[in-house]
Amino acid sequence: MKFTIPNLISVLRMGLVPLFIIAVLEGQSLRALILFLVAGLTDALDGFIARFANQQSLLGAYLDPIADKILLTAAYIALTIPSLNHGVQIPVWITVLVIGRDVLLVVVGLILYLAGGIRKFPVTILSKINTAIQVAAVLVVLLSALSPHLESIATTLLYLVAVLTISSGLDYVIRYSRSSGQPASGNIPPQ
Repeated sequence: MKFTIPNLISVLRMGLVPLFIIAVLEGQSLRALILFLVAGLTDALDGFIARFANQQSLLGAYLDPIADKILLTAAYIALTIPSLNHGVQIPVWITVLVIGRDVLLVVVGLILYLAGGIRKFPVTILSKINTAIQVAAVLVVLLSALSPHLESIATTLLYLVAVLTISSGLDYVIRYSRSSGQPASGNIPPQ
């Protein structure tokens, strides 16, 4: 198992999650926003270093999406709780969709692995767009605590998150249930 600089950066991103939650718990919207932005920058940085310094590893293929999911899940849960969030509140049903989609993908991936030995689940364009909009929605929700005029933008982004989360979840299920008869290749988890 190879522990590289990108892997360390992914672990650092996971370490920022408790600090982000503490900032939200303490009503420190600006600090929460800064921590979320720093975590986002570490995501870009670890991918850049992995590709351009040839430090890609199997461990990193798992750590990076896990770190992303931990951060986004924590953000959606924390910003759904009315007493914690000082800006636009993320509706519970959207948080359930976001988390439910990820659970569904893990279950489908596990079934395909156990039933057909399929280990490769490349990220789709729709999934990348979904993740980008999920991140943008969290940023605007955090900003709405500092600038209340962003409420309508945050609400629009949250509805877009719902549509894209459902769409990308269905896309993965359809796409990879069709591939259940193909031989196993690779070891990349879905994002």
